[in-house]
Amino acid sequence: MIQDLKAYPAMKDSGALWLGEVPEHWLASKVKDLARPGYKTFVDGDWIESPYITGEGIRLIQTGNVGVGAYREKGFRYINESTFNAFGCTEFQPGDVLICRLGEPVGRACLAPDLGVRMITSVDVCILKSREDILSAFVVYAMSSPRYLEWVNSLVRGSTRDRVSRSMLGGFVVPVPPLSEQAAIVHFLDHADRRIRSYIRAKQKLIKLLEEQKQANIHRAVTRGLDPNVRLKPSGVEWLGDVPDHWEVKPAKRFYREVDERSSTGEEELLSVSHITGVTPRSQKNITMFKAESYAGHKICRPDDLVINTMWAWMAALGVSRQVGIVSPSYGVYRPLPDSCLLGEFADSLLRTRPYMDEYTCRSTGIRYSRLRLYPEQFLRIRIACPPVKEQEAILGRVAREAEGSIRAIAGAQREISLLREYRTRLIADVVTGKFDVREAAARLPDETEEPEPQDEADALTEVDEDAADIESEADAMEADA
Repeated sequence: MIQDLKAYPAMKDSGALWLGEVPEHWLASKVKDLARPGYKTFVDGDWIESPYITGEGIRLIQTGNVGVGAYREKGFRYINESTFNAFGCTEFQPGDVLICRLGEPVGRACLAPDLGVRMITSVDVCILKSREDILSAFVVYAMSSPRYLEWVNSLVRGSTRDRVSRSMLGGFVVPVPPLSEQAAIVHFLDHADRRIRSYIRAKQKLIKLLEEQKQANIHRAVTRGLDPNVRLKPSGVEWLGDVPDHWEVKPAKRFYREVDERSSTGEEELLSVSHITGVTPRSQKNITMFKAESYAGHKICRPDDLVINTMWAWMAALGVSRQVGIVSPSYGVYRPLPDSCLLGEFADSLLRTRPYMDEYTCRSTGIRYSRLRLYPEQFLRIRIACPPVKEQEAILGRVAREAEGSIRAIAGAQREISLLREYRTRLIADVVTGKFDVREAAARLPDETEEPEPQDEADALTEVDEDAADIESEADAMEADA
């Protein structure tokens, strides 16, 4: 896509450290100078406390909704008309620029969506209403450049959560080409972005099919064994169905006991609990959420302990730990009983299968999925199918062999997605900073209509990080309570 692009004939120093040289006819402007006449630099978001949050009415857009260059559908919070009037809230319109001054990365921006309802933002999301000679979409692309975000975030530091002041945000410099050139850049990048998102969606669908195939093989093996002719018996549990005649089916309390061992220093390895990777070191994950000042008081888990993310159990966010580490105090940690014959790796596979996930949902407390919680007394009542140890080992061996092909294919698709995202990031950075002239290329592109798609589908992570989601839920609550 960039092989035929040319460089601009003449460049000049922009005066901005992150921007470097720009085309000679471009300007470099402070963000505050992009605001429409009659408006101050930014329209501030509103300070809404949690008692005023409702389930319908005027939509409240929060920090978690602002992604890098794209709106993210995350959570549904509203206020009613009387609260809007009482607090003198500021309504924003679709197409305005929403800029987040909190979290990581600080300064990320997106276009305000058209949700078909009235909308306001929380206090840490600023609204920029652009001048007539400034395209909001170009501003978002410019503020999505990794070079811009790296520079902004190098200047901003907070005690526990990074936050940029409004005055500092307004003083940051962005490139400003002529209006017609902004339109050409937006047209070119929109076209490229649509193609890249289409490729990513295709790879994600392939990954989903491969995961489903892998899970189907695991489900069959851990619930029915390896012998297709084995005699079956009723498990005694409707949702589990029949199991091999010689297997035991017992409540989880016959295999595990809950433990609540706490860290006095918080210096043990911090572990993450995911529905795909199970229990793994958090250091191995690309987590951008803020970190706690201290992890003292977190729960300790040891090798072979089963850890369940209480809030995300319905998504099978659980696993057996292979090391000593610490997890959230709100998680459930279950230690094998001395006489347990249930192998940790077998339990790790069995307890992620669909019948068990459905049972976690039924036994969880809460009024909506994002707030369901599986408490220990309910988990310990769930019945677990347990083959003889030798058979468990044979099942695990078969499952591992059958999964090898799917794992390689999934890893290949994930690498391709990563490369596509890197390419898109680099392309945006080069185009909005004037490293390539896209005017001729944009003129040759057809006019396209954006096809509707699920929010964030193309940018959805293959793995949902439930730890980060928990933290973000807590952060949103803190923000609303502030």
